[in-house]
Amino acid sequence: MTHLWVRAEQRPNEERVGLTPEGAATLVKAGIRVSVEVSSVRAIPIDGYRAAGCEIVGENLWPKAPSDAIIFGLKELPEDGTPLTHRHIMFGHAYKGQPAGRELLKRFKAGGGALYDLEYLVDETGRRVAAFGYWAGYAGAALSLKCWAAQQRGGIAGPVRKVPSKAALLDQLGVELAGLSRPRAIIIGALGRVGTGAADLCTAMGVAVTRWDLAETASGGPFPEVLEHEIFLNCILARPGCPVFVPASAKTDARKLTVIGDIACDPTSDFSPVKVYDRATDWDAPALRVHDAPPLDVTAIDNLPSLMPVESSQDYAAQLLPSLGTLTALDRGVWGRAKSEFDRHVAGV
Repeated sequence: MTHLWVRAEQRPNEERVGLTPEGAATLVKAGIRVSVEVSSVRAIPIDGYRAAGCEIVGENLWPKAPSDAIIFGLKELPEDGTPLTHRHIMFGHAYKGQPAGRELLKRFKAGGGALYDLEYLVDETGRRVAAFGYWAGYAGAALSLKCWAAQQRGGIAGPVRKVPSKAALLDQLGVELAGLSRPRAIIIGALGRVGTGAADLCTAMGVAVTRWDLAETASGGPFPEVLEHEIFLNCILARPGCPVFVPASAKTDARKLTVIGDIACDPTSDFSPVKVYDRATDWDAPALRVHDAPPLDVTAIDNLPSLMPVESSQDYAAQLLPSLGTLTALDRGVWGRAKSEFDRHVAGV
């Protein structure tokens, strides 16, 4: 019997989950054994999983799970160097030359386990079957506006915390922007899921948006138009051939730009299109000031959808559920393609 083990997230400020109780009930009815760890932080309570027929297990016990269990989480595992013996479903961030990613692949190689990276679960056309993109864009644009509002009052954005809903986030932003004229934003990757979410947030808050996608960036740059907007929102993943949208010189160039929301958030990749910073920011310090006069702040948090953990979990889990239903056939379909991607990358470490 296929055994899916849903682990508790161990990363700070991570309350999302990739399987709802309703989805778990569907898998159980299909003959898949589902174990769910108790979690002290998960936004969706454990009682629903128990009612769905799941086996409830202790928090963070996944290393002791049966060897045939498929461990399912979202974000990173603890970086303790231990060999990984299980098959894992998660966002590995390991295939673009990230230093921590190489160490993760070494752990899989040492333990004989495998990574089915959620970013690389794709259909026959290469399109991802599930993504948090919309909510990343929505939250990333909101956070960029928070950074801009703090600048207007002579400061820098302070800690951010989760909100119970999208409506609550909009109310919060309304208070922070009260009395301020609205900035202009440019979104690159505006036609994708991330860009759509970012544009929707901006529109909801009365921010004028310039929407760019492949057609507008096909020249490869440079793109001086980015510097003519107060806010730049990068919604394009770093990959080979990606143009540079914000060069290192932007810090001292003449510009209206004062906030960069790097929603794709891959600063350690050689292919990053934003060259003015080198590390992600976090919930306690969401803005990194890279230049003082005039100010230029970068916000780049890599688990933005956790700002609205319930709504983003429900949306993502609904997208992913059909693929989870095919876990009985790991050698083909989305899982077979993901395994091939893992095999290719792990061979090089």
